[in-house]
Parts: sequence; C-alpha cells; structure tokens
Amino acid sequence: MASDSDSSDEMKRIVKLSDIRTIRELYKSSVLKSPETLRYKPNSDFLNRVSLFQGDITELQVDSIVNAANKSLLGGGGVDGAIHHAAGRGLLKECRTLNGCETGFSKITGAYNLPSKRIIHTVGPVYSNHSVDLKAKQLASCYQTSLDLTVQNSLRHVAFPSISTGIYGYPIEDATHIALDVVRKHFESETDSTFSVIFVVWSNKDKSVYEALIPEYFPPSDDIVPTEEEESEGEPVPESQIQEDWEEVENVQGNIAENGAQVAEKENDESKPV
Repeated sequence: MASDSDSSDEMKRIVKLSDIRTIRELYKSSVLKSPETLRYKPNSDFLNRVSLFQGDITELQVDSIVNAANKSLLGGGGVDGAIHHAAGRGLLKECRTLNGCETGFSKITGAYNLPSKRIIHTVGPVYSNHSVDLKAKQLASCYQTSLDLTVQNSLRHVAFPSISTGIYGYPIEDATHIALDVVRKHFESETDSTFSVIFVVWSNKDKSVYEALIPEYFPPSDDIVPTEEEESEGEPVPESQIQEDWEEVENVQGNIAENGAQVAEKENDESKPV
C-alpha cells in the first residue's frame, strides 16, 4: 500500500506567493475601489504585503497557512478536514500530542505533505447573538495569536481562511472587519516590512465582501489611484457600431434639413400678399 509520502507531488497544483495578486495590483486593475469610509490612513508599503486569493488554501506554497480547527485539533469538516486530508497522517499524529486547544488560541505544527512550511491551528468561536462581544474578542484573538506564532517562528507570510464563517456561523461581514482590523494593527506595530498576509476565500460571496471591506483598512495611496480619465475609459467601440451611429446622425441631420426647408417654404408662402 502506498504511504502518504508516496503521493505524487507533481499531481498537486501549487500556487506560489508570486502568483497571487497583492491589493496594490487589485487597485491598479480596478478590482478594488477607493472607500467611502476610511478607517486608517493610506500606507503604500502595506499594499504590497496584503493579498486576496480565491481558491484552495492547501495549494499555497507559503511559509504558513492557518487551519480553522476545532478544539480537539484532530480534524473536522470544511477547511479543517481539507487541510488534514491534504497534509496526511503525519499531521494527525503530531496534533494528538498537542492536547487540543482552547477557543481563541492557536498552536503550530509541521505541514507534512502540503507545499507550505508550517500549519497554524486556531480555534474560532461558535457564533451566538447572545454573546456578540465575547465572540468578537475570541475571533480577534484567533488572528492575533496566529500572527504572534508567525513572529515567534520567523515566518515571512501567513495565509488566513475566513475563520468561523462556515458551520460556526459567524456573519461574514462582521468576521471580515475583525480579520482586517487585527492584521492592520499588527502591521502598524511590527517593523518587519517583509512580512505579508494572504486572505483566502472560497466562495464568490466571501470574495465580494473582502473586496468591499479591504479598502477601508488598506486604502489606496495616491500613486495608484486611477485618474478619472482612466476610470472612464471602457472597451473600444467596434468600427461597425461607429458606422451605424454615424449613419443615424446623418439621417437625423437629413430629416432636420428637410423639415427646415419645408418650414421655410411654408413661411414664404404665408408672407406673399393675398
């Protein structure tokens, strides 16, 4: 029987960090727009250090990815199950030595069969309308303790899924605000200008939420905001459409001229003495 290590790496799709567009690039391509609400001042450097990726987090070749785990750390559904499946039995064996993890905290392991170097396991809160503030603090702690582990382990980048927004029921917009705010504050407090964060989403809905909210926390700098002229430029008009429009103009002009001549002729007739 083939072992996990016998799995063919060349059969797996690997996404390098250089293949993922930064938010600077997303602004330049007008995927991201200038925000109506500004929560932080623009910082040009940060735009090169934050990325948004839609796809499978297990394919990322980065220093670390974050697993939205349960308290046992022994695997589950969603992102947790996908990461354990892709990483192989070695991950489960190491996780059994960690004695679980409490909500809002994080632990780190090897990545085994994944292209990333390390996996950070964080336990998100199960959402409840009766304890919104507590759940928000726990979710913020998930992001912060994960970031703390990247610093402690000299990791240069980390990829976050949208923690707790699956079966744990955290509203995606509220969770995204928390994720972006924690990362922005971390960037403000850290001096390492080489560290980068990738936000990973799966659905188009989640992607749209991140695209709408990222500009509030990482607004564009003046050097990348498209000019009004660039924004107004659309697809080139086909030559056939130009010809049709011109023919319509000529027809209108002909009608105007014909009607004008008829009016003038009528006026001349009326001015003649009876």
